[in-house]
Amino acid sequence: MKYYYRVMLGKGSAFAKECIQDSFIGADFGITQDLTGKLTDDWRAFNSQFIPIYRASFPEKTKVAAGLSCGALWTVSIGLKAGDIVISPDGAGHYHVGEVIGDYFYKPGGILPHRRQVHWFEKTIERAQMSEALRRSAGSYGTTCNISSYSNEIESLLGGTPGPEILAGDQSIEDPAAFVMEKHLEDFLVQNWAQTELGKLYNIYEVDGELAGQQYQTDTGPIDVLAISKDKKTLLVVELKKGRASDVVVGQILRYMGYVQDVLADPGQTVKGVIIALEDDQRIRRALAMVPSITFYRYQVSFKLVKAS
Repeated sequence: MKYYYRVMLGKGSAFAKECIQDSFIGADFGITQDLTGKLTDDWRAFNSQFIPIYRASFPEKTKVAAGLSCGALWTVSIGLKAGDIVISPDGAGHYHVGEVIGDYFYKPGGILPHRRQVHWFEKTIERAQMSEALRRSAGSYGTTCNISSYSNEIESLLGGTPGPEILAGDQSIEDPAAFVMEKHLEDFLVQNWAQTELGKLYNIYEVDGELAGQQYQTDTGPIDVLAISKDKKTLLVVELKKGRASDVVVGQILRYMGYVQDVLADPGQTVKGVIIALEDDQRIRRALAMVPSITFYRYQVSFKLVKAS
């Protein structure tokens, strides 16, 4: 199956011109060694090996930042497969689109030395042409971002026709409607975080001044929102459900919380969880009664028409 990724070509697209000109994408992150022979399909093993190396070079970085950086390095180096499609902004409102056509190679002394060869297409996609949802995803934090759910829209734009506003082309998504609803709920929560009750106590996790806590990848799946208390003492895992939450989600969020506690939390930090859904039931209330570290919130959607005078 072909996947689609947004890949940044240096911080702020600083190396877009060189990458387009020399037909490659790449990453750096201060790892100055050839990764040939060290790359496996298990990104968790890669992170376990290279997070300590990364933090030795950047001791001021948190475990969260180290995990994001090493995860992005793994994705560029081996996570992307030949035939996958990458779209990369050039900093001027244009996204260059290309196909990955080569395996990992190392260019010592060069910019973004951990590289993959790419065949860049002649046609670019203008940011203004994208749906609002694709613009948000393509503009999200990090070096890499899986945007396969917008594959149909991207292909439509490459063909010269506007894509539909709501798409879920990833075959791994069992219910496209549920995916879209939960994604909109997540985006709305992130955009309005400061106005919520959670926003009074927590900030969505940031790295270098940019939001990094939305869809934070773990070894059991992505956390919808990862936040940290304003006093830095508590990490918060937020799981969103578009409709009624079942007791199954309790096990899901506990897995995420376990990952955060084991891998991301610094000594002395605690981990809490929040489930947000439209409704609950007796089963989830029974389950949560035994897990005081998880809080349940219901969301409300308000819609009305006002006649113009």
